[in-house]
Amino acid sequence: MTKEVQTTRPIISRLAADAKDGRLSRREFISLASVYGASAATAYGLLGTATPASAQSTTPQRGGVLRLAANVKPIVDPRVFDWPEMGNLARQFCEGLVFWDYDFTFRPMLLESWEISDDARTYVLNVRSGVTWNNGDTFDVDDVIFNITRWCDRTVEGNSMASRMASLIDSETDKIADGVLEKIDDYTLQLNLPQPDITLIPGMSDFPALLVHRNFDTDGANLADSPIGTGPFELESIEIGIRASVVRRKDGNWWGGEAYLDGAEFIDYGTDPSTMAAAFESDEVDANDQTSSDFIEVLDSIGLTHKSQATASTIVLRMNVTQPPFTDKRVRNAVQLGVDNSIVLELAGVKNGIVAENHHVGPMHPEYVELPKVSRDPAAAMALMAEAGAQDTEIDLISVDADWQSVTGDAVAGQLRDAGFKVKRTLLPGATFWNDWTKYPFSATDWGPRPLGVQVLALAYRSGEAWNESAFSDPEFDAVLDEAMGIADAEARKVPMQRLEEILRDSGVIIQPFWRGFSLHHVEKVQGMRRHQTRDIELTSVWLES
Repeated sequence: MTKEVQTTRPIISRLAADAKDGRLSRREFISLASVYGASAATAYGLLGTATPASAQSTTPQRGGVLRLAANVKPIVDPRVFDWPEMGNLARQFCEGLVFWDYDFTFRPMLLESWEISDDARTYVLNVRSGVTWNNGDTFDVDDVIFNITRWCDRTVEGNSMASRMASLIDSETDKIADGVLEKIDDYTLQLNLPQPDITLIPGMSDFPALLVHRNFDTDGANLADSPIGTGPFELESIEIGIRASVVRRKDGNWWGGEAYLDGAEFIDYGTDPSTMAAAFESDEVDANDQTSSDFIEVLDSIGLTHKSQATASTIVLRMNVTQPPFTDKRVRNAVQLGVDNSIVLELAGVKNGIVAENHHVGPMHPEYVELPKVSRDPAAAMALMAEAGAQDTEIDLISVDADWQSVTGDAVAGQLRDAGFKVKRTLLPGATFWNDWTKYPFSATDWGPRPLGVQVLALAYRSGEAWNESAFSDPEFDAVLDEAMGIADAEARKVPMQRLEEILRDSGVIIQPFWRGFSLHHVEKVQGMRRHQTRDIELTSVWLES
């Protein structure tokens, strides 16, 4: 049983009051309350409503292999995963401490529960007992200590978990700070933070936060070669770019019971959505992991079941501040002034999208602050280019050659040309683009959602972080971000958030045109499959109707 946090805790009561007074949406309150350890039932109870029931029309059946259309990417070390498909394959046999659930609460996984002090400086993690790795070893607090220590190693190239665990890291050694990890017993770990941080639990739910065995490094540090995990399935095979398969755990010792499926095949059809659509029509696949917006109607028309979820997913056209001409702030601001985000959204054809504001925080984030609108102004844009001596400079906008991403890039390039810029478009195949996604001078990157606005800013714009593709670095921004990450109350967090949004937008490092939703499709016999807000594919409750 999960230990329940007292519902009278002041911090949760204040959040509930904010929700009742309209300062937080119901979804935002449920999510934040769960960060502090309150169950969904407790959170809904504080709002005076019942916990929503999950629909289940028929009794699940056991057996069968799900055929899933999904890109098959390398799965070496989870902490350096930089694409959701990596996490979706690995999560079938590896698990996280926490899962960001479909109702936007945080569900304990390899933790049974957690407790956070009101000042967000002390965390008590209650590790789940009765869990075994698929090699027979017992899972306990030492595995958690091993993984958190690995996450906190900034010296490892591409380790984005270090940005999620920044409050635990010694800035001089770039490793976990002394005294942070306090082992209470075999199933209890206390985190003593040098500074407050409300984002740790959400950070532990992200796809690079899947746990590996404590011998992972000594066994070669390659998950595909040594697929030891605690999950309901086992990795059977993997061929990058072709196919991978998992089978139900052979020993049956999954702590969550037993999966319904005998297994699942991940079949890679590349980045052309028409190829995936043809696979559905020829009965080669049962489901996909994502439907691009321009193919929703196509897959709807052939009788497939459509699942969708509103998200904080977006695309960012970022300028790298270390590469000319974008070393000059005037050029970056000029590029922003040359684009109307609402027109980009319209031209991109993204269904259920909403206009964004060039600072990567949106209305779905609890601490979002609406800033005064900045309108497109081609004359002002070209005046800035002339002032910077860059009016004749050709700008190369690079994007992946795939559906809505390339269309979005074309829309931005078209507006810039109309404003007087000289613009070149470079389209790269996905495999090529993503090998160097952090290195281009000017490129378009799609970003998955995060529960809190401060999480997004810490991942993408804090100085020196692995996913900071714009190379943006601002001491004031970093300091204000540290302050914001220590404020639990979303209304109070809006004060530093407003300044963060202003700094980022004024820096000119990004054009962020819109926010979009996620969709997937499956055939009728697939039951229990849901669209997750971060594209996670969780197969523990999926089954096939005979």
